[in-house]
Amino acid sequence: MVEFRYGPVEILLISFDGDRPGAALTRALRELIEEKTITLLDLLFVARDADGELQIVEVEDLPQKAELPDLELGEIGLAGLDDVEELAAELPPGTSAAVLVVELAWARNFASVLAASGGAVLHQERIPAAVVNEVLEAAR
Repeated sequence: MVEFRYGPVEILLISFDGDRPGAALTRALRELIEEKTITLLDLLFVARDADGELQIVEVEDLPQKAELPDLELGEIGLAGLDDVEELAAELPPGTSAAVLVVELAWARNFASVLAASGGAVLHQERIPAAVVNEVLEAAR
């Protein structure tokens, strides 16, 4: 059986209030990493100023780096400039967000076994948690 180095990967654009994520969001991300649910491969911050210009800042270039101590990224540079610009295209002026590239570490072994058995994922769709909760609440 071939063991994959990485499981499935997702690229997320997450918004937050202010110019950087708060302590609670950073803590929640760390918990996912420590529980080995995800592996954080790459992280960038994007902001669109009032004139509509997009600024992209890599985590190692952050002046607030001290607020993310010991944050290890598995594959810095995995999110290319074109990917980031495409994701941030809808970012309104005066707002900021983070681009996270995360490996779904919980699925790594499953992906290896699936490939070794000749199987393949034919379709995958992720429904955001807010949508799932809204739909289920409306159905009650």
